[in-house]
Amino acid sequence: MKVKNIVISLLIIGLLSLIIYRIISNKEADQPKSGPQGQAARVDGIIIKPQYFEDNLQLSGSLEADEQIEVRSEVSGIVQQINFTEGGNVQKGQILIKINDIDLQAQLSQAKTKETLASENARRAKLLLDKEAISQEEYDILNAEYQSAKAQTQFIQSQIQKTIIRAPFSGKIGLRNISQGTYVTPNTLITKLVSSSDLKITFSVPDKYAQSLKVGTELKFSVSGSNEKYSAKIYALESEIEQATRTLRVRAITSNKEGKLIPGSFASVELPLSKSEDAIIVPTEAIIPVQGGKKVFIKQDGKVKDVMVETSSRTANGVYVLEGLKAGDTLITTGVMTLRPGSPVQVNVK
Repeated sequence: MKVKNIVISLLIIGLLSLIIYRIISNKEADQPKSGPQGQAARVDGIIIKPQYFEDNLQLSGSLEADEQIEVRSEVSGIVQQINFTEGGNVQKGQILIKINDIDLQAQLSQAKTKETLASENARRAKLLLDKEAISQEEYDILNAEYQSAKAQTQFIQSQIQKTIIRAPFSGKIGLRNISQGTYVTPNTLITKLVSSSDLKITFSVPDKYAQSLKVGTELKFSVSGSNEKYSAKIYALESEIEQATRTLRVRAITSNKEGKLIPGSFASVELPLSKSEDAIIVPTEAIIPVQGGKKVFIKQDGKVKDVMVETSSRTANGVYVLEGLKAGDTLITTGVMTLRPGSPVQVNVK
C-alpha cells in the first residue's frame, strides 16, 4: 500500500513539474530576444511609409428601375387587342392594349345628338331673348341644358380615349396577366413596365456618417453572382434621419445601357468616406489597447518609446492611424506586450 502511495505521489510531482516547465518555457518564448543583462532587446519592426488609402464604408442596397409602373386600365371592358410581346421593349406612346369601346361609341352618338338639339334650342332662345319674347331665366335654362349636353359628350370622348392604353415611357414590358377577350377593370393588373436603361441604388447610411455625404459622390457596387465592379453616383439624400434605425436613406444612379443589371437585385455598396495620398497604415499586432485609447511602441534614440495614437478604419493589411505617428518612425511590431518605455532595443527592420 505504501508503494502504491509513493508511486502516485511521484506521478503527481512529475505532472506538476511538467506544467511548471511549460509555463516557464512559454514565458521565455514571449520575451524579446536579448543578450546578457543590460543589452538591448531584439525585436522586429518597420519603417513607417505613407501610402494611398481609401476609407470605404461597406453597405447593403437594392437595385430599382429608374421608372416603373403597373399597367392597368382606367375603364372596364373586354380586351380587344394586345399589342406587345412579353419581355419585349416598347417605345413611349406605343399602344399596349385596346379595349372594346362599342358601347361607348353608341353613347357618344346619342350624346352628340342631344348636344346638337340643345345647341339649336339655345340658339333660338337667344334670338327670342334679343326680341324680349322670352325671359332671361328661360334662356338661362336652355343654355344650361346645352352646356350639360356638351360636357356629357366630352366625358364620353375621354372615356373612349382611355380604352387605348399607351406606354408612358420607353422601357421593357413584363409578363402579361390577361389574354385577348379578358374582361378587365381598374383593379386588374395587366402587366408591368420598367425603364432600366438607368437604375437606382437605394441604401441606408448610419447617421454618424451623414454629414460627410453629398450629392455627386461616386461609389462602387457589385451584385450577387458577379465579381464585376460597377460605378454609380449619389443624386439624392433623404430629408431626415429615420428614427427607428438611426440611418439616412441615400439614392444613387448607374447606367445600365448593356442591360447586365436586373432591377430588384441585391447590391453590395462601397461608399468612399475619405481618400488620402499619405496615409499611415500599421500592422494590427502593433496596436496596444490601453485605458483611454491605444498606443504603439517606436524606437527613438535606441530606446523604446510609447506613443498614443488615434486610429480609424481597419483594412485587410492593418489599421489606419490618424494621429501619433509620422513617416520615418521606426515602429516595433513584435514583443510589444513585454517591452517597457525607456529600455534599450534593437529593431530588425523588415
